[in-house]
Amino acid sequence: MQKLLLIITIISIVNLNAQDGNTQELPYYEIPEAPENYTAGTVASRMIDGLGYRYYWATNGLREEDLKHRASDTGRSSQETIHHVFELSNFILNAIANKKDKPDKLPQSFIQKRAKTLINFKKASDILKNSSNISKYDNTRFPFWNIINGPIADALWHCGQIVMLRRASGNPFNSKVGLLSGKVRQ
Repeated sequence: MQKLLLIITIISIVNLNAQDGNTQELPYYEIPEAPENYTAGTVASRMIDGLGYRYYWATNGLREEDLKHRASDTGRSSQETIHHVFELSNFILNAIANKKDKPDKLPQSFIQKRAKTLINFKKASDILKNSSNISKYDNTRFPFWNIINGPIADALWHCGQIVMLRRASGNPFNSKVGLLSGKVRQ
């Protein structure tokens, strides 16, 4: 049974990578090197890189019991929180890429959602990193400022919740993850 689950997991990962045209490892094992210059775009990009790094490690190695765990009967489970962060990643990317559409097919498994969320953060970061004027991401509904204090801050908040929930379910956050350096200590 375990071999079957392993095979299904591997097939899911390969399938997701093939769908995205991405055969590389997931982004944000470490935070990318910092840009040489500070611009509005590079600072906003770095905020998303920090979010991606925290999300990578908050969700790395989650077990089925971690995904189902909730702090109370009325609170979200880790799995539901991860789905919400996935939706926030779509919102951030669509606002920056000036897209109004929804994804064709929503990822169903935790592994697929995690991968797609990390890829969305990386795409958004890359767009911002190469932007000299981020006010161009203002739109008729809200200015870019609202992306920072809205979905970016909200996703950071939820990364902390995932870490808290995984600790409560007996699977603590990797103590070698350096949140200040953006590197994993050996």
